[in-house]
Amino acid sequence: MNFKNTLYSRLERYCRVDTQADPDSKTFPSTKKQLVLLKMLAAELRKIGAKKVKMDRWAYVTAELPATVKGKKPAIGFLAHADTSPDASGAGVRPQVHRAWKGGDIVISRRHGVILNKKNCPELAGREGEDIVTASGDTLLGADNKAGLAIIMTVAEYLLKNPSIPHGTLKIGFTPDEEVGQGVKHFDVKAFGADYAYTVDGDVAGTIEEETFNADAVKIEIKGKSVHPGTAKNALANALRVAADIAASWPENMLPETTEKREGFIMFTDLSAGIEKAELTGIVREHDLKKLKAMERQLEAIIAAKRLKYPLAEIKVSFREQYRNMGIVMAKHPEVMEKLKAAVRAAGLEPKIKPVRGGTDGARLSYMGLPTPNVFTGGYNYHGRYEWVSLDGMNKSAEVLIELVKEWAK
Repeated sequence: MNFKNTLYSRLERYCRVDTQADPDSKTFPSTKKQLVLLKMLAAELRKIGAKKVKMDRWAYVTAELPATVKGKKPAIGFLAHADTSPDASGAGVRPQVHRAWKGGDIVISRRHGVILNKKNCPELAGREGEDIVTASGDTLLGADNKAGLAIIMTVAEYLLKNPSIPHGTLKIGFTPDEEVGQGVKHFDVKAFGADYAYTVDGDVAGTIEEETFNADAVKIEIKGKSVHPGTAKNALANALRVAADIAASWPENMLPETTEKREGFIMFTDLSAGIEKAELTGIVREHDLKKLKAMERQLEAIIAAKRLKYPLAEIKVSFREQYRNMGIVMAKHPEVMEKLKAAVRAAGLEPKIKPVRGGTDGARLSYMGLPTPNVFTGGYNYHGRYEWVSLDGMNKSAEVLIELVKEWAK
């Protein structure tokens, strides 16, 4: 099966719509511009013949493909998110295809010096001969997760045109705001109607994921004391300096840029500071919940030491749960991953199971009663100008989903 032209047509169209999420917004979705693409997706689902197409008050787009086999089979869901990361601009995205990549430099933008190769992205190894899609060097691409949208839509259209392919009831779900951790905040799992689901939101071809980080947010609030610098000795408490000292005191071997695989980290993401007041925020990530809590205690110990060092400052720290490792839920439903591994093999690949160094909508959905592992899309370097996706990898992902529905129909 070769869906590459169709996949690229959809990917390009979706990527050109700016759907960047806003972590500071108080609305849901966090940006109105996400509605443009979500409305497009709902209209496209109706056009290809999907049933029960709906866009609810929270902008969730859902649809159904009726079963083509008799008898009771589990209803399976496929999900992807429409928003893109706030880390890089999603406005004016101009996708470009690097056909039959020969293995050398992929020049995304010579003007900006954005050049991609196996040296700065080892995950490109093995992609020689494939069609690689990037943006223009001014923006992210948005394949996270518009590649997933294109894959699911293409598979849905193919299955509707080929009713001889056996499958049970299929549920489609497109969501906003995954990139700001709110993607399924209002999602109605019961109304969705799936017994099990799969997010199509992974990376290089062949990888499937049943574990995520445990994730908390951290906020450190510092109240300083301002006095004239000429008379500051034993009287000044500079909140900015205290915040910087705390950030610099976190061990360098426990940062995202120095860890990999199952290693956890704390990353400080935002600092708002002056002499009288400072706020330092960040994220805590670990696959093992006990280790996550141990890191938080380690940070609390650092802050306790800073309270002694800066007695005139007031320092408060708080943690807020974001999501938990879905592997605990998946272990109770082994058939969900067994079917997926069989589908990957049927598509001609050997499954590579790895933990997500992040989170997906599937993590929260799993704890909401819908076990939802993650399927590859064929890309990498998400959230920035070096982002890329392979059309061949996307094609393989589509093949896997088709094999997956057949596995569940057996």
